[in-house]
Amino acid sequence: MNKNFVPGWYVLYTKTNNEKKVALTLSENNINHYLPLVKVLRNWNDRKKLVELPMFPSYLFIYLTGVKDYIQGLEIGGVINYVRFGKQIAMVDDLIINSLKIMTNASASLEISSEGFQFGQRLLIKEGMLTGLYCELVQYKGKEKLLVRIDLLNRNILMDMPLDFVTKIHSEYQGDGGHSKRTIPTMQ
Repeated sequence: MNKNFVPGWYVLYTKTNNEKKVALTLSENNINHYLPLVKVLRNWNDRKKLVELPMFPSYLFIYLTGVKDYIQGLEIGGVINYVRFGKQIAMVDDLIINSLKIMTNASASLEISSEGFQFGQRLLIKEGMLTGLYCELVQYKGKEKLLVRIDLLNRNILMDMPLDFVTKIHSEYQGDGGHSKRTIPTMQ
């Protein structure tokens, strides 16, 4: 870490099934973090139960204000490392964190996929609990779905929503995976 540390959201990579434990330790150390959880219906032989699981297994977001927070994050049991691009730790845009919070708080029916999708029509949700969220309209399993790309984690979030809740976006977006200049941020 250098003197030019930039405060912001970063991604911790954890051991399998350690996300909640790491989040609890971060809370105890008063370090701002975000572990997006989704409700999933699990079937056992004798019953069905709705359980909360991490939206992105083995990942959670941490807000670092300085090198001290960075080091504390690495020292937590269950943490493997920060997600990096080469030697640089990957920073996440505030808009992405806010979008994830909107989606998880809305209790929308979400599906997480690592499947590669063709780029769809760029949209902005204008009504309902997800107002302000950027998404794309794609075909998935024979149905139209709204998709939010999380490129950094190689994941996509799919959801159902009436199309009259969205509006087309006119921007510099190029549909090239987020590698050109554009006005719509994606997580990279």
